[in-house]
Amino acid sequence: MKKYVKLSAIFCLVITLGIGAASAQRLKIATVDMQQLFKEYHRTTEEQQKFSEEFARIQKENNERLTGIRQLEEQLQNLKKQIEDPTLADTVKREKTRDFQLKLDEAKAMDRERREFLSRRTRALELKKQASMKGILDEIRKLITDHAKGQDFDFILDKSGMSANQVPFLLYTKDATDVTAALLGKLNVDAAQSE
Repeated sequence: MKKYVKLSAIFCLVITLGIGAASAQRLKIATVDMQQLFKEYHRTTEEQQKFSEEFARIQKENNERLTGIRQLEEQLQNLKKQIEDPTLADTVKREKTRDFQLKLDEAKAMDRERREFLSRRTRALELKKQASMKGILDEIRKLITDHAKGQDFDFILDKSGMSANQVPFLLYTKDATDVTAALLGKLNVDAAQSE
């Protein structure tokens, strides 16, 4: 037991001395604007454009389905007028009522299927977009980490971050280097080469 206490005391002493030595050195701190990096990264704009086009395709298909449903609604209105005609024979009226009910059921089924299609496709697209944006953010974070290691920064802080009260986390940074422009140049080097 005494051996464990001695080892613990030695460990605490070593940690304390290590922290003291580290704080005696001047920390190298940089800031970065993550929002700017994300917005101005060429892959972000490309991905957002791709998702906008896909959403437009979904809306177009939804509108085509709506057109079919509206045509059925017009047919239903015509059948309803025919059913309400007092000069119509009972047998013909029953036949028209049966046709009306069949078309009404068909219209309801088509509308339900359209809403399910729209919900399913929109949700799938949103999940795909979230995964894509997460991948881009991970790529940006990795670049920041590599840059910090390469430039020997102790900390790189996001100056665009906000607290729950919408107050910036960093209100003031003395002698902090802003590496946003350098990182943005590295991120968009692919875009310059492909143009």
